[in-house]
Amino acid sequence: MNILGISAYYHDSAAALVQDGMILAAAQEERFTRIKHDHAFPLNAVRYCLAEAGISGGKIDAVAFYDKPINKFSRIMETYFSVAPRGLASFMMATPLWLKQKLWTPLQVENGLERCGVGMDALYFPEHHESHGASSFYPSPFSEAAILTMDGVGEWATSTIGIGKGNRIELLRELRFPHSLGLLYSAFTYYTGFRVNSGEYKLMGLAPYGRPRYSQLIFDRLLDLKEDGSFRLNMEYFGFLDGLRMTSKKLDELFAGPPRQPETPITVREMDIAASIQAVTEEIVLRMARHARKITGMKFLCLSGGVALNCVANGRLLRENIFDDIYVQPASGDAGGALGAALLTWYQIQGNPRQTDGVHDSMQGSYLGPAFSDEEIGAYLAARGYVARKLDPDQWAKEIAALIAAEKVIGLFNGRMEFGPRALGCRSIIGDARSTTMQSIMNLKIKYRESFRPFAPSCLAEQAADYFDIDRPSPYMLMVADVRKSRCTKLAEEAQVAFGDQINQVRSDIPAVTHVDYSARIQTVTPESNKPYYDIIEAFAALTGYGVIINTSFNVRGEPIVCTPEDAYRCFMRTEMDYLVLGSYLLEKGQQPRFVDAENWRESYQLD
Repeated sequence: MNILGISAYYHDSAAALVQDGMILAAAQEERFTRIKHDHAFPLNAVRYCLAEAGISGGKIDAVAFYDKPINKFSRIMETYFSVAPRGLASFMMATPLWLKQKLWTPLQVENGLERCGVGMDALYFPEHHESHGASSFYPSPFSEAAILTMDGVGEWATSTIGIGKGNRIELLRELRFPHSLGLLYSAFTYYTGFRVNSGEYKLMGLAPYGRPRYSQLIFDRLLDLKEDGSFRLNMEYFGFLDGLRMTSKKLDELFAGPPRQPETPITVREMDIAASIQAVTEEIVLRMARHARKITGMKFLCLSGGVALNCVANGRLLRENIFDDIYVQPASGDAGGALGAALLTWYQIQGNPRQTDGVHDSMQGSYLGPAFSDEEIGAYLAARGYVARKLDPDQWAKEIAALIAAEKVIGLFNGRMEFGPRALGCRSIIGDARSTTMQSIMNLKIKYRESFRPFAPSCLAEQAADYFDIDRPSPYMLMVADVRKSRCTKLAEEAQVAFGDQINQVRSDIPAVTHVDYSARIQTVTPESNKPYYDIIEAFAALTGYGVIINTSFNVRGEPIVCTPEDAYRCFMRTEMDYLVLGSYLLEKGQQPRFVDAENWRESYQLD
């Protein structure tokens, strides 16, 4: 049985295909269109999923859309009417789109499938947070677990607590719009000068540079937080109910100034605000988690929704030992809702049994996107006249490891593209974690992004505890842990050190992946999850004694992660990367023909 899951029309549109209970394929539309956070119907992602399943005609057994558009529209209209006549501008912007497109989702799905040459036997509409909950519980290794979902808003729910047992999930409690942890965090993302729905990572990365001196002010003035993690926002300080701004002028007064303008210098105020809202977010997450444990009695927790991508909060939750273990869906945002909708249909609607072993999940490392064979890559290189050397399979990992040890920056394109916002060794840029300059080089010359943003380490799973205070796998780069104190360098008081100088201070013997607070966002790698990537790190360890390297996503600022060899080559030539690995082929920058860019990519990609 083939079940196609679809998410669309808000941000991060995606498609996923589940075949007889197995996750066969999943991808975000942005990777194909090159439009970051593309919200359109995921026509290209659907075509990919169908091709991966070998479906070229006939009918899909079932299609599941990740939320209920009618319910969402009802909430939007009710919200506008409740604040009228305020909010007229946003009402006039939103309503035509709903009337022309979003309310006609069944027809849009039918038309989209028709363009792909297939039909459907049945169409289902799970609730938004049901899709999120299903996306984390069903692929998890747990036979039963508590479920916690947290995001901006679905239909009405903004956070839910539920329970999963066997092949069924049930949502038990919900927090309702406008009282939303995701929207609270996004409001401060906006206020500190970053783009909503994509700059939240920046706010999280900026937080360790500041002091949480506004935390109590936020608790006192902006929200009424209860012991169970539920809260009410003081809407006088926010603008998303009736305006085009996330925050109101009253918030400007509270924090002694207007929102920071994008691309302007970051001040101590923004650092302290970031630290404060991060601390508030962690406290809310912990309270919700404690309440989930209390009302479900479960030993394990499954997390999803956009807030679950806050890996600092996830690391804190892990350290608090509220649950014996937690599982986070690697595509926790709306893209993952497509997968959750399909899995919910297979298990809960169709009633199929579910098997777990308590150890392994069913996400297959989240390597669920397109792959390209050496034959395809070779033909592409030959057709374009690009200079490449095909590496001997026995020397492939060793040659790449030697380049990393020589402090070269390498674009790594190999195997199936990752599903979710993290590159996990198949569409990655990699480098030497021991380098004292690599963070600045990668941020400013490769990624073209703010210099304060940290890079993540990829580490041999069996050596992770040698470098970090972590006692379990972290395969999806969704947990933050401290670097081992024995590896850290004690610094002088940093209060007097300039922001830029803090970034470049050496804090450990793996400085390129050690953040300002001595933490790191860890990916543990095993031969089972990604053998080629593991082999590179293992070869690097044999050469240097360090089983850890830098891993960042293969893209430049404002661009989606690369999908095809052509995407990879273009990104390689636009940046100051030294080498590009395309499958078995190694390309050196200096040997390539003169590159003439067909577009001004800095203007084409909206900076985020």
